[in-house]
Amino acid sequence: MIEAHRLTKRYGEKTAVDGLDFTVRPGTVTGFLGPNGAGKSTTMRMIVGLDAPTSGSVRVNGRRYAEHRAPLQEVGALLEAKSIHPGRSAFNHLMALAHTHGIPRSRVEEVIGLTGLQSVAGKRAGAFSLGMGQRLGIAAALLGDPATVMLDEPVNGLDPEGVLWIRNLLTGLAEEGRTVFVSSHLMSEVALVADHLIVVGRGRLLADTTVQDLVRQAGGDAVHVATADPARLREVLAGPGVEITGRAGAEELLVTGLTAREIGLKAAEHSIALFELSTRTVSLEEAFMDLTRDAVEYHGTTTGTTGTTGTPTTTGIETSRSAA
Repeated sequence: MIEAHRLTKRYGEKTAVDGLDFTVRPGTVTGFLGPNGAGKSTTMRMIVGLDAPTSGSVRVNGRRYAEHRAPLQEVGALLEAKSIHPGRSAFNHLMALAHTHGIPRSRVEEVIGLTGLQSVAGKRAGAFSLGMGQRLGIAAALLGDPATVMLDEPVNGLDPEGVLWIRNLLTGLAEEGRTVFVSSHLMSEVALVADHLIVVGRGRLLADTTVQDLVRQAGGDAVHVATADPARLREVLAGPGVEITGRAGAEELLVTGLTAREIGLKAAEHSIALFELSTRTVSLEEAFMDLTRDAVEYHGTTTGTTGTTGTPTTTGIETSRSAA
C-alpha cells in the first residue's frame, strides 16, 4: 500500500507537487495519470526516497521507503529504463542488485525468464533497444518479489507482444494481492488494465476514482434521445438516479441513469414516438482530456500555413500556457 498525505515538493518558486492526498491499495491496478509537467514523476521519486518532500509525507506499507530494511522486497520501481551501467550485462546488472539484498541467483534467472531476456542476458545493456531496456528495468523491479510494484510508462518502446505481456503482468500481480501503481500516457492501455485512477494536474489532485466513474462523469453513460414530445417523455422517465438535460422546447434530450433499452421500452409503453435513440460513447481518453483541460501546461500550436486542402497544419512546437 502507498499512502500520501499532503505531499508537497517545491523547486524554488515552482511547486511541482501540491498537497497530494491519495492511497494506492493492494489487489488492484491503479493508474496514475496527468498531462506532461503534472508532477507524476516527482511524486514517484518521492515515494522511493529519490526526492525529499518539501512538506507532507508518503509511506509504503506503513513506512518511509528509507526505513525498510530490505526495500527491494517491499517496493519494486521502474522510473527510468536506461538508468543502467551501459557496459554491464543484463545478468550482471541484476546480480549486482541481488547481492545487496541476499537474493539468490535462481531468482535472477527467474526474472530474466519472466521478462523474456534469456537471449540477451549476457549482452551489454548499453546496446539494448528502448523496449529491451524496459524489460530489464521491469526485471529489476520484480527482483525482490515485492508487495508493491510501481512502474513509470512501462510500455514505452515495447512492440505489440510486449504491450500485451505488460498488460497481463500488471493484472496478474494485482490478482496476487500486490499493490500495482502505474503511470502511462496511453489511455487505451490504462482503460484495459486499471481498476482505479489517480489523476493530477499542475501538481494537484484532480480525481481519485474508478475508470467507470470518471467516464460516467464525462457523459459516458448518457443516452441521446430525440422525440416530438420531450415534455411528456421527461415525465415518463423521471425517477431516482435519472438525470435529463436539454434545452426547453427542444426535441433532443440527454438522459443518464437509464439504458437505451429501458428508455425505448418506457417510451413504447406510453406511445411516445422516438426519432433517435443512441448511446453516447465516451472513451477514457476523452474523459481525461475533459478533466485536465485547464491543467495542461504545454499546448501544440497551429501555424498560419495550410496544406493542399486549406487546413491549418500543426507544428511540433509546444507552448507553455503560463507564457502565453
